[in-house]
Amino acid sequence: MDVTVVRDLARRAALVGAAQIRLGASDDRRPEGKGPPGDWVTAVDVSSELAIEGFLATEGPTIAFHGEETGGAGEGLRWVVDPLDGTTNFVHRFPAVGVSVALVADDEVIAGAIAAPFLGDVWHAAAGQGATWEHPDGTAEPCSVGWRAPEHAVVATGFPFRHKERLPRYLRAMTAALDRFEDLRRPGAACLDLAWVACGVFDGFFELGLAAWDVAAGGLIVREAGGRVSDWAGGPDFLSGDILAGPPAVHEALAAIARDA
Repeated sequence: MDVTVVRDLARRAALVGAAQIRLGASDDRRPEGKGPPGDWVTAVDVSSELAIEGFLATEGPTIAFHGEETGGAGEGLRWVVDPLDGTTNFVHRFPAVGVSVALVADDEVIAGAIAAPFLGDVWHAAAGQGATWEHPDGTAEPCSVGWRAPEHAVVATGFPFRHKERLPRYLRAMTAALDRFEDLRRPGAACLDLAWVACGVFDGFFELGLAAWDVAAGGLIVREAGGRVSDWAGGPDFLSGDILAGPPAVHEALAAIARDA
């Protein structure tokens, strides 16, 4: 499989989803609950996912599809898609929302792209090819993780609102992170958090209880930008949704915090 081709497919598919989100932004944004409080879905989530699935079926080779809203193949070669990451932000008109599209073979991410529909940025990568950050003005640059020492790092995170039983472990980690790093941020869209780590806007990211569609593309983009990505045990299974990401020094500090938590 030509990774350059599937990288471009992922990029174009993410842009298809972003266009669908902008198109639906003026519609009724009232959500429906699909799980614990705060776990929302809107008509725009679904329309974005259907648009991405249709694009990939038409423009690419026959590959299984797994989306957050419609489900699908959970193993083998498949597209893994979050059609609107940050639905709560979308409902509240906070523009930090993203679209994440990744091609995954079992537990390995081959290519991925993230688009920010209201900010205009796009990030994409393929295994072994590096990562690119496209700006709203049409310019682009290679992604490179940040250089700050841990004590000067600003690290992004997200709260385990779907799994309150994880709060004690998370709060121990958050307290240690506030002590170890300069500061924390919580924008509320994991794919954007990872994209911002990949280009040095943030210096790291940690969260518990995400899903593969939240982290597949972003994890690959961070790795291709020179960062490290792992689960909380330090292993490679970040698709489990328990994720640590950052430049080597910050990732090492995050791994120590996770072990102690």
